[in-house]
Amino acid sequence: MELIGFSLDLLFVLFLVAILAGFLDTLAGGGGLITMPALMIGGVPPLAALGTNKLQGSVGTATSTFMMLKHRRIKWHDVKTLMLFSFIGSALGSIAVQFINPTTLSFAIPFALLFIAIYFIISPMPGHIETKPRLSKKIYQASVVPLIGWYDGMFGPGTGSFFSLAGVSLRGHSLVNATAFAKSLNFSSNIASLIIFMFAGQVVLLFGIVMMLGQAVGAWLGSHYLFKINPVYLRLLIVFMSVGMLIKYALNIGWI
Repeated sequence: MELIGFSLDLLFVLFLVAILAGFLDTLAGGGGLITMPALMIGGVPPLAALGTNKLQGSVGTATSTFMMLKHRRIKWHDVKTLMLFSFIGSALGSIAVQFINPTTLSFAIPFALLFIAIYFIISPMPGHIETKPRLSKKIYQASVVPLIGWYDGMFGPGTGSFFSLAGVSLRGHSLVNATAFAKSLNFSSNIASLIIFMFAGQVVLLFGIVMMLGQAVGAWLGSHYLFKINPVYLRLLIVFMSVGMLIKYALNIGWI
């Protein structure tokens, strides 16, 4: 899907937004809370905004998954089945969202973003030590993983945090291990969703490619500040910016 009448200024702004999102996402997660409102403010229809966000966001999860496998923080044998269930759940969610009225989505997405932003700031930081699992691996991979994958296919922002939280609270993983698993599951759900949105023609390729470049720059910058900035302050910044852009979106469409 391509838009007619966009300006170079808009491309530049989306590029800058993606840099910021990639930077913040590397440090504290939640970059999608910024990129989604930016796309909608830029005039991208709700479904296409979801699809384009998958395209630009897939760079980070793909890179993270590759690095996790390369450095043996995760093993392919341990994640392949989990990734399959994440893929299936996300594909089904992405198919389902295609049948939702765009007008409904234009109302639902901002409210969902606001809810996730609030959750993002009030949710406690997961633990750093291994604990006893509350769910077996089979039950976890057949229920929780595809459910979170479904959410990613339907919407997306915060998926990585949800996978990490589920790994800590339900499988007893430490925060480090849960985050490592979350990267691969989020990559799988992103790719499944992107495939569905591409086939449905709901991806603005030019915007997505420009934002992919911005994400790469932001992630590179973020990696150099990973242990220098308090993540609590970053969470506040992410929420402040996402709420601000949601207010701007509400003004643009006449809600306010």
